[in-house]
Amino acid sequence: MNNNTVPHETIRVFLLIENRLLREALIRLLRKRPDFIVVGQSGQTDFAIQEVLDANSDVLVIGSFQPNWLPTSFALGNGGQPKIVLIGMDAEEDQFMAMVRAGVTGYLLKDASASEVVTAVRAVFRGEAVCPPQLCLKLFRFVAKMGEEMPVQNAAAKPDLTLRQQQLVSLVAKGLTNKEIAARLNLSEYTVRNHIHRILKQVDAESRSEAVDVIRASGFVLNA
Repeated sequence: MNNNTVPHETIRVFLLIENRLLREALIRLLRKRPDFIVVGQSGQTDFAIQEVLDANSDVLVIGSFQPNWLPTSFALGNGGQPKIVLIGMDAEEDQFMAMVRAGVTGYLLKDASASEVVTAVRAVFRGEAVCPPQLCLKLFRFVAKMGEEMPVQNAAAKPDLTLRQQQLVSLVAKGLTNKEIAARLNLSEYTVRNHIHRILKQVDAESRSEAVDVIRASGFVLNA
């Protein structure tokens, strides 16, 4: 893909950067691109959130991050709020993960070039995420760790069904009625009804079909 291709949509950008030299340099750079409009800029750490919202920006670029610059409700990028690109950041894993949880979708380190900032703004505007490779690895490891923990949780939640109960559920899954199940297993209809009632309580289901779904999801192979 040609990186010089100009998008058809206009990107409205607000710059919240304390360093005046950097802020003004980025303003000049963005104004040279026909797909950007700088709708506001500030260097104040005690800025009013409403000022940024009133500017109706698509992307908010924040430099020299400070905790009070990023209220969680403002970082989510939903409901007309701008998506956020943090620039000039350290490769600090805990801070990076905190910003990801807050909803930031662009995270650039101090050595990022001006062209990388422009590329990042365009990317988050398109709904993509941007972060340094070494911090992206942190995300992969975090997801992998969650994946390792999930099977343990699932195993603990698996219902303890007897062989008879598994037979019953398999027949329920085939759509058989209590009377048909009783005839198939040579049981009384009353006994079948009691078995199914206990199964519903064991898996916390409100209906026969819900019980079948829960039991299948827990790993049981239902064969009559």
